[in-house]
Amino acid sequence: MSAQLLLVDDEPGLREAVKDYLQESGFNVRVASNANEGWELMQQSTPDLVISDIMMPQVDGYQFLKQMREDPRFQALPVIFLTAKGMTSDRIQGYQAGVDAYLPKPFDPDELVAIVENLLVRRASKTPAISENGETPDIAELANQIAQIKALLTQRTAISHSPAPFKIDLTPREQSVLNLVAEGLMNKEIARRLDTSVRNVEKYVSRLFSKTGTNSRTELVRFALEHGLAD
Repeated sequence: MSAQLLLVDDEPGLREAVKDYLQESGFNVRVASNANEGWELMQQSTPDLVISDIMMPQVDGYQFLKQMREDPRFQALPVIFLTAKGMTSDRIQGYQAGVDAYLPKPFDPDELVAIVENLLVRRASKTPAISENGETPDIAELANQIAQIKALLTQRTAISHSPAPFKIDLTPREQSVLNLVAEGLMNKEIARRLDTSVRNVEKYVSRLFSKTGTNSRTELVRFALEHGLAD
């Protein structure tokens, strides 16, 4: 299945030319004339990569990128900026905002295709591994688990709290992490709440998986609710 790209640019001529070239290169491309329209398309289906102009009315590329990076679903989504702004300070601002690549206009379309292919390969090489060794999983999968956790919380009164079949010794910090996971928080949010690093949170979550015999955050929360381990 071809990769799904989202192209956001308010210049109709450039937008259609880039779209045609990308499609000829084998990609599926959806287009938006501004950031708000692009955001609406992203709610319908998550693209594999976003290509966005910076200088756009109402919501510029930097604001659009900030909006994406604040949403757990899109934190790891590759983003390329296409822009007429080529000053070093502008590029630095883009990288600080979390952009993956920066291509000043005018550009060679073959270079754009090469950047797109490179970013997609890099993204595909990142495999979810938190259930096995405590590393951060794919953001899309994690977001899916968070959604399942929140669904569990809405029906927690229907989950029977039977006595734990065996005693589980949790450290105070492990208990704190478990409580926050059960609230549906992401690792970054837990780290901020506990004033620690994301890496430490990953380690605690990994230990909780090991102690409870679970393999995902959803299983962990269900186990905790069923055995009265979470507040």
